[in-house]
Amino acid sequence: MKTLHSHGAANPGADHSPACGAAATTPQGGTWRMVLAMALSGTIGLLVVESGLPVLLVVWLRCLLGGLGLAAWLLCARQWVVPTGREWGWVLLGGAALVGNWLALFSAYRYSSIAVATVVYHVQPFLLLVLVAVFQGQALPLRRLPWLGLALVGVALSSGLDGGQASTTSGAGVALALLAASLYAVATLLTQRLQRIPAAQIAMLQMAVGGLLLAGPAWLEGGAADFTARAWTAVLVLGLVHTACMYTLMYAAFQRLPAQAIAGLSFIYPAMALLVDLLWFGARPTPGQWLGMAVILGAVWGWRRGAEKSKPKQAVTQGK
Repeated sequence: MKTLHSHGAANPGADHSPACGAAATTPQGGTWRMVLAMALSGTIGLLVVESGLPVLLVVWLRCLLGGLGLAAWLLCARQWVVPTGREWGWVLLGGAALVGNWLALFSAYRYSSIAVATVVYHVQPFLLLVLVAVFQGQALPLRRLPWLGLALVGVALSSGLDGGQASTTSGAGVALALLAASLYAVATLLTQRLQRIPAAQIAMLQMAVGGLLLAGPAWLEGGAADFTARAWTAVLVLGLVHTACMYTLMYAAFQRLPAQAIAGLSFIYPAMALLVDLLWFGARPTPGQWLGMAVILGAVWGWRRGAEKSKPKQAVTQGK
């Protein structure tokens, strides 16, 4: 994926700017596609929890069903590029990072609320910034570092440090969400090396890698799992609707909308996750967690706003 979520499979809701480097050429229909994709992203946690299946099995089925759905779409669209040997290497590493990201994020839902895990997961842009500085030698933009510090304060508050609930359990969920965000950042960094390959093909190949990696453990988990009608419905919707269809909508939106619009609409994802948590599961975040989530979202908004303002200047410099 040009950018995953985890949500996306790419996780929707993370910084989508790498996937939309080209300005929008056909703006019609981009907004509703992005809104629907982000709304679907916000209900992924609901399906994971309601399936009642082990996390590893849910991730494997998502890879399998989502990969098959994207493969069908690629076949119909006739979009396929044969990867080189080096590109296959990046696909394999990216697929492993993507699967690890899903495993960590879905596990986080079992320890903290879906809303807290989802919002903490949105610190991914900051982690990507740090990874780029460490592995590519790019200097950290000093003017944007305060947003990183603010996000970390929000993470600490979201972990339940105010004592309003069992902070150990909530802290484990926050730690898993941070691990998921880190792995997503790694997957994004690796995916940026696959410029020749269509985004949907990258997502499909990465899911195929995940399906192969988890096949053995998933087979063992499946023997003891309770596959009720409710569980099958949840995983089928997760794989076909919230992965294959959602990614198709998201990629189509990337082609139609400017980066600023994508960044703004991506906040529908955590907002929907919060609504699901409050209305479906009856979650009641503590005042400190409410403050922490607001601080994280504010920091992400400020970071993206600064990124958008700096793009025109960067383009002029590169043109010289």
